[in-house]
Amino acid sequence: MDRVPGINEVTAKAIIAEIGTDMDQFPDQHHLASWAGMCPGNNESAGKRLSGTTAKGNRWLRATLGEVAWTASRTKHTYLSARYRRLVARRGRNRAIVAVGHQILTIVYFILKHQITYDDLGEDFYDRQRVDHLKHHHVKRLQRLGFNVEVTHMRPAA
Repeated sequence: MDRVPGINEVTAKAIIAEIGTDMDQFPDQHHLASWAGMCPGNNESAGKRLSGTTAKGNRWLRATLGEVAWTASRTKHTYLSARYRRLVARRGRNRAIVAVGHQILTIVYFILKHQITYDDLGEDFYDRQRVDHLKHHHVKRLQRLGFNVEVTHMRPAA
C-alpha cells in the first residue's frame, strides 16, 4: 500500500487496523466506502436535490483518509493529484478531498482483495481518455481568439 500517493507506513497500519485485511466481509468497494462513511449522500425529493452530506461512518478511518487524500492532492505528477485538481475547480476543496479519499479507499480495497500492487495511472490519464474532445476544444478556443488553425497529427516521440 505504500506505493499509493499519500500512504506511508503509519497510515497504512491505521487503515488496516480499521478495516482489517479480509475484504470478503464487504461484497464490493461500494459497501466498504459506505461503511467508512466516504460516500456522498444522495437525498432527493420530487426532483429537488437536498442534503448531500456524507454518512457518519467510521470516524477514525474517515480522518485518516482525509489526511491521506490531502497529502495525495499535494503530490506531483500523479493520478490522484490530477483528480483533485479536476474536482476542486468544480466542487470545492472539501468535496474534492472526500472524493479523493473515496478513490484511495477503493484502491486499498482492490490491493487487499486481489493482492496486487498499485500502479499509478499518471497525471495525463484524463487527457488520454478524451483526446478528440480536447483537440476540438482548443481549436475552437484559438479560432475565437482570431487564429486560423490547421490540425495535423504528429507522430509520438519514440
